[in-house]
Amino acid sequence: MDRVTVEVYEGNARRYHERRAVQREERVRAFADAVDGRRLDLGAGPGIYLPLLGRPAIALDAAASMLVEARLNAPDTPVVRADLLHLPFRRGAFAGVWASKAHQHVLAEQLPMAFADVHHALALNGRFELTMFAGDGTEITPPEDDLPGRRFTWWQPEALTLALVGAGFVVESIERVGDGRNPRIEATATRVRTLPDYVDGGMRLLCCGLNPSLHAADSGIGYVTPGNRFWPALRDAGLTELDRDPRRLLTHDHIGMTDVVKRATARAADLTTAEYRVGVERLSRLCAWLRPQAICFVGLAGWRAAIDRKAMVGWQPGELGGVPVYVMPSTSGLNARVPRDELAAHLRAAAEGPSGAAAVPTGH
Repeated sequence: MDRVTVEVYEGNARRYHERRAVQREERVRAFADAVDGRRLDLGAGPGIYLPLLGRPAIALDAAASMLVEARLNAPDTPVVRADLLHLPFRRGAFAGVWASKAHQHVLAEQLPMAFADVHHALALNGRFELTMFAGDGTEITPPEDDLPGRRFTWWQPEALTLALVGAGFVVESIERVGDGRNPRIEATATRVRTLPDYVDGGMRLLCCGLNPSLHAADSGIGYVTPGNRFWPALRDAGLTELDRDPRRLLTHDHIGMTDVVKRATARAADLTTAEYRVGVERLSRLCAWLRPQAICFVGLAGWRAAIDRKAMVGWQPGELGGVPVYVMPSTSGLNARVPRDELAAHLRAAAEGPSGAAAVPTGH
């Protein structure tokens, strides 16, 4: 989160508590009734929603003074101080997550990873209830504001939907509510059996698989099976020293991970051409937003099904969302006819870019 904003809240928790009230109480109660299990109030602030969210519950905020206020509102609720970009919870710890406007203080290009953390913390079919202010761009609250100096990122429903779907949610409803100075977006989403995207605004390369396997979706790691050669090929290419750590691959090596189709299946053959085409359209919007230096499709099937049935490996003639496209053979162990060193050469060529020095392998 924006550190200056956290400091503003740190120094004004009591004032904030005195001047803010619950909005749309019926929505809060509907969330409480729908969730059967532990709830997380994410960015809880002074805890004004905690008495309505049901129990058991945990309150999280980045400002310690806000959590002091939250304990006054709900003395029975444990509190956790943490950043929205680094949630300290085990996988599937919660049945529901309530987040009222907390993610406004996350930079736009960081929101996918903040939502990926929510996906990690929610159990399968868990409910994510999100509120954001509607608008465009960013703003620092002016001196005449009651809490000046806070950074806000505004959102529109279409962009927020793109971030939620990429993070592994099905958006059940999303609507713009209210008019005037502070209209809101209210979204209800369900955590599904898939992998979240590991993406941000600083990617040198975005690697794109066909879709998650069931094993990958359940582990939270793409290409997780020992027989898949994606991670060894990345290391052979000199692009990382990591093994099966997509978060650090993004933050340390600036390589992102996504899939054409979000739905997890036992076999890629279970996917349809229509799913591929919808997935490529999503990827086009993702690339136009985050602008990776290149996108690499790991496997020919997705690109051929959605774009060009006759495509061959290497750089493609068209772009995706304004981003150069490289297509390489699958790294699956079932594609053993392509040796690992050749897979590494493909990844190296994709990372070098269309004008890079790496040679493009041919023949597969």
